[in-house]
Amino acid sequence: MSSDSKSAYVNVQAIIVPKPEYAAQVEQEMRTMVLHSRQEEGNLRYDLLREERDGLLRFYVQERYRDMAAVEAHRASAHYQAYRAKAADWFSEAPQVTVLQDVDVAD
Repeated sequence: MSSDSKSAYVNVQAIIVPKPEYAAQVEQEMRTMVLHSRQEEGNLRYDLLREERDGLLRFYVQERYRDMAAVEAHRASAHYQAYRAKAADWFSEAPQVTVLQDVDVAD
């Protein structure tokens, strides 16, 4: 999709850094989030990636939604709320979440 499109697609990128002792739990919970989030009506993409560098593990979540209403529905979903409540103490720092609008994106 190019920049001249009238699309209102919204992208969300999150960086999650688990405490080392919770790395396995965070990954398992994130895999569950992937499963449920991909089934949401307004979700177009929900990818989980990991990076291990300098002794630190980071998870990257790349999400794509039809519009901001779909993002808000995701954040209000039972699986998202359950994940946030369960994992709140598992992070070594607050997740970094960035909401991005399309400029020039390949189909």
